[in-house]
Amino acid sequence: MLSWIDTVLQGLMLGGLYALFAMGLALMFGVMRLVNTAHGDLVILAAFLGFLLTDSLGIGPLGAAALVVPCAFLFGYVLQRGVLNFVVTRDPLPSLVVTFGMATVVQNLLLEAFSADSRSIAAGGLETASIPLAGGLTVGVLPVFTLLTAFCATLGLQWITGHTALGRAFRATSDDREAALLMGIGDRHIYALATGIAVAIVGVAGILHGMRTTIAPSDGPVQLIYAFEVVIIGGMGSFWGSFVGGMILGVAQSIGFRLDPGWGILAGHLVFVLALIVRPSGLFPKTR
Repeated sequence: MLSWIDTVLQGLMLGGLYALFAMGLALMFGVMRLVNTAHGDLVILAAFLGFLLTDSLGIGPLGAAALVVPCAFLFGYVLQRGVLNFVVTRDPLPSLVVTFGMATVVQNLLLEAFSADSRSIAAGGLETASIPLAGGLTVGVLPVFTLLTAFCATLGLQWITGHTALGRAFRATSDDREAALLMGIGDRHIYALATGIAVAIVGVAGILHGMRTTIAPSDGPVQLIYAFEVVIIGGMGSFWGSFVGGMILGVAQSIGFRLDPGWGILAGHLVFVLALIVRPSGLFPKTR
């Protein structure tokens, strides 16, 4: 019984990382109906930037995050204002093509700069530290911190969208772009702020991912698949849905690995397919 409790706990903490992967994707889709296929590669890019800062400059992981996250926000803002605003239309194909091209560029730049070798962010022992629980169970400090970070990010995004002027602008441009323009809301600026916040969360996720496991330039598509699965399980555009979807995917994979080392990823995909069959709109679909 204790082994199964441990399996579920590990899955929940893995789900925290997946929820962070998905949060920015949910924000961009919720505000501007834009599907960013470069999302996973941006996670890996942020992880490699964290690696570069910690390995070459000797900065700690928290210091690296303090540098990477603001840069990620600025990059997201400029990317949306300079490129993606021109492809935000009712037709999703232009944005899919542009972000796919961006993903290819990011992957090849990382390959050129870091080769195909796997790296990891040195966390100063944090990656191996653990917290003892009752019954001889232990949980890792880093996975717990990741889960708490995902919860705080979800809470923060929900508060921003529900209780701030920026959130009202997000909802207005999402519901009716033309009406928002008539009310004086600059959609291009609002879209850029949404993407900036989304990419900043990607920066956090990338640093934590690089601390938790090894990273390689070709890992982006895998992280994108996990993020898509989490967002679809939870409901497109729903922050709490993404958080819960991350927990479900993480626990499913953890149980799969518990049954057989080769079944972990497959178990997650099977749960995703089951969720599509049972509730295709997601657990917490965004309603108008």
